[in-house]
Amino acid sequence: MKVTDQRKLRNRDLSFTLMGLGCAQMGNLYRLTSYAESYSAFEAAWDAGIRYFDTAPFYGYTRSERRLGTMITDRPREDYILSTKVGRIMVPDATVGPEEDAYVAPLPFRPVYDYSYDAIMQSFETSRQRLGIFAPDILYVHDIGRFTHADRHQHYWDQLTKGGGFKALGELRSSGLVKAVGLGVNEWQAVGEAMDEFDIDVTMLAGRYTLLEQDSLSLLDRCHREGVGIVVAGAFNSGILAGNRKFNYADAPADIMARVGEIETACEAEGVTMQAAALVFPLLHPAVVTVVSGARNGEQMRSNTAWFEQDIPASFWRRLKENGVISADAPIGEV
Repeated sequence: MKVTDQRKLRNRDLSFTLMGLGCAQMGNLYRLTSYAESYSAFEAAWDAGIRYFDTAPFYGYTRSERRLGTMITDRPREDYILSTKVGRIMVPDATVGPEEDAYVAPLPFRPVYDYSYDAIMQSFETSRQRLGIFAPDILYVHDIGRFTHADRHQHYWDQLTKGGGFKALGELRSSGLVKAVGLGVNEWQAVGEAMDEFDIDVTMLAGRYTLLEQDSLSLLDRCHREGVGIVVAGAFNSGILAGNRKFNYADAPADIMARVGEIETACEAEGVTMQAAALVFPLLHPAVVTVVSGARNGEQMRSNTAWFEQDIPASFWRRLKENGVISADAPIGEV
């Protein structure tokens, strides 16, 4: 596979390069990241031929959108796809601390969940201004789900359904201000529930269809049948598949470490880099249109693209299936 290869949404006129750049690190995720570092990641992605870029108001409390907008508006608008998100209103707040929600030195805007019609329209408008882009291509509903919101889930789900949140997405799409709408979530179950309520086009699913997790396989099969594209984020599962010991943003438990060991053994036997396998595996499913990879600087981005384009023999995927590391039903054939 090449990062510049493309896949198209079945129901919308949007084609993605097989790798995209996720821009949470532009918001100082986990540590300070200078503008120069962020720009070097963007430039390395662009030079590699990557043309899909994802951000959100939440990343750095608006910092990521501001940085990406400054960078990307120097490029021809017709040459790239850009997505951002709604679901939080960013309220000016002087009490924002030196680190909030894993973002270092966030800007002074406090995120407040709101998925109602008016809030989605307001969030979209302010994102357009920060990005400097009249019509972003994709709008995702960010972080909706039962695990995320616990006993407040029904309240927020009602905002999307009865409170006009989905209606707002439909109006923005029909007016041409966005080309596609969907969810940007860590919870695959929420995607199926959304599909039951509204005709979404694409979903960003973070960390739920990876070498270590395929519980969402039934959802991906449904998405493929119904023409809903899947954008996979978090293919490294918080970094454990890239060499650290973090899984789902915490220290990895023993059973996960054991499975990583099995993957490493298969990689050594087949001459495959684990990072390459992690990035490519999701794309073996026909519902997946791209894999979004974060990068803090140009060096990381160049490593990601080099891993992505490594040749992986079919015997490697068969070995993982035979060892029970990946689901017996997970697609592993030519794509």
